[in-house]
Amino acid sequence: MKKGLLLTTIFVLVFLSIFMFYEPKNLLESSANGFLMAPKVLYWGTTGQDVKDVQWKLRNWKYYDGKVDGVYGARTYRAVRRFQAKNGLNIDGVVGPSTAKAMGLNFQASKTAVKASTSTAGINQKGDVYLLARAIHGEARGEPYVGKVAVGAVILNRVRHPSFPNTVAGVIYQPLAFTAVADGQMNLTPGKDSIKAARDALNGWDPSYGCVYYWNPATATSKWIWSRKVVLKIGKHWFGN
Repeated sequence: MKKGLLLTTIFVLVFLSIFMFYEPKNLLESSANGFLMAPKVLYWGTTGQDVKDVQWKLRNWKYYDGKVDGVYGARTYRAVRRFQAKNGLNIDGVVGPSTAKAMGLNFQASKTAVKASTSTAGINQKGDVYLLARAIHGEARGEPYVGKVAVGAVILNRVRHPSFPNTVAGVIYQPLAFTAVADGQMNLTPGKDSIKAARDALNGWDPSYGCVYYWNPATATSKWIWSRKVVLKIGKHWFGN
């Protein structure tokens, strides 16, 4: 009896030691290649079944009175904001992880992988650094490094400004705010410079000196933007308030 108990104990210890030091192959490959899956975020302009699921929920709860068509438009945006206000969530009109959880929805992670350098490996993949890096890459990937940081700083300045949404996701996905969101460049995989620029901006470096706007004078189509006071120019972008 004692011999059998001893053998059982040895077996359990060996099994636990193997389990503790074992890493699944797919996780090892993910770590080795430096890729992490970005959390799925639904925003104005998104289409698909996930949007339909949100619309069905909101319609059943009387927040939404439009068609369940899978198109994230103005009515869906306003309905999401009403739901967020009623449930004590950040009111940004964006269905991110927190809002999706409150709705009882479990979206699959976005298939857009985010390549992380070793210096960002310890950061939560759902943290603002990756979302900010994607915005920087989409908006300023051809700009000098300081220009990339400045674009990230403008987004963060908006988060702190009372005239804009108070979350990074809310600012980035605010309707018609950024070209990269509208034309899909936001979904490109950010490079190491964009990730580093996002970290620098989040750590407090603001080359824009507090600006909440930037634009390329060669491509800007909004007449209103020309009423902004120019503070400085970095690369092709002008920064102002």
